[in-house]
Amino acid sequence: MLGNRMHRQVFLLASAQALFQTVSVLVMTVGGLAGAQITPRPELATMPIAAMFLGTALMTFPASHLMARFGRRAGFLLGAALGIAGGVIAAAGIWLSQLYLLSFGTMLVGSYQAFAQFYRFAASEVADDAFRSRAISYVMAGGIVAALLGPLLGRLGGSLLTPAYLGSFLILAVVSLLAVGVLMGLKEPAAKAQLQYDGPGRSWAEIVTQPAYLVALFSALTGYGVMILAMTATPIAMKHHQHDLAASATVIQMHVLGMFLPSFFTGALIARFGVVQIMLAGVAILAAHVALTFTGTGFTSFASALVMLGIGWNFLYIGGTTLLTTTYSPAEKSRAQATNDMTIFAVGLACSFSAGGLLQLFGWQMLNAILLPWLALAALALIWFALRGRATQTP
Repeated sequence: MLGNRMHRQVFLLASAQALFQTVSVLVMTVGGLAGAQITPRPELATMPIAAMFLGTALMTFPASHLMARFGRRAGFLLGAALGIAGGVIAAAGIWLSQLYLLSFGTMLVGSYQAFAQFYRFAASEVADDAFRSRAISYVMAGGIVAALLGPLLGRLGGSLLTPAYLGSFLILAVVSLLAVGVLMGLKEPAAKAQLQYDGPGRSWAEIVTQPAYLVALFSALTGYGVMILAMTATPIAMKHHQHDLAASATVIQMHVLGMFLPSFFTGALIARFGVVQIMLAGVAILAAHVALTFTGTGFTSFASALVMLGIGWNFLYIGGTTLLTTTYSPAEKSRAQATNDMTIFAVGLACSFSAGGLLQLFGWQMLNAILLPWLALAALALIWFALRGRATQTP
């Protein structure tokens, strides 16, 4: 597979994705527990995770514009450097028992995430039309490594130093440093050269009001929002139901495998059955996650529900990204991609910050049950889009 430049670039991006996602999963695994250790207020326990999504939402547009001016490689390296700084500052927050310093560190990790979210778009730019959906899937499949390493490193670091979780965030900084080494070998996507020939493109409003763009965005943010809300609440919910850190780390590990393992065939499924059909399957799988939360609060119930949560996210997120890439020209990609990711992570911010309070207010099962109307709306949007497409094709 690595015999040509296109495949080599996708491999490097997948490797960078694996390292970045390890950092993100590590924060998701121990961020809420570290916050709960510092603050006596349960509703603030997930602030470090919410701060990560705040950093992503704030940096998405600047990241996109910086890369449009200086190139993907420079932007990706800057993002990884922010991850190093974030890990060190978050560790200092743990050491000093300062929730806001810990959260500032994870906010910088979120800034790293803002740059790293463009790995999948960089893959779509170096790939030809026949390979594009697979290239996006292969890059996302880098998260399989994160599924194994993220919870493992979070758990290992949790007891490595005193106070607890200090070592977790120092490990995060080291993983970000490794990402710098990988990204040094990245070359600029060939598609970058097309920008000078394509003119200024359409206005922002013309781009984002396309039906395909709106459906792609709403579907992706549905998958992400539902996933983040449930995933953020999971370690705290498991602790409430007498599960230890090892058990919750294992559930998160299984969840992240569910998120990224399907990436090996999601692209092929989209190519065979169509993107809307796969996204509708993602909505149905997320509904199955909700149903499984009502089977109890034992380890098996948490694990099976979180696996379904991961698979549903994968189908919606990769499907949404694939559909989105059909809605803009190379000259328009900066605005189109940044708007998409900023909106998604703004929703992620709201969901992660509210997870602790909603869990305390409703409990584990009802927190998930209130997601069903959101999923129903996403399904209706996809069905409308599919019917609209058939109507426009009718002579």
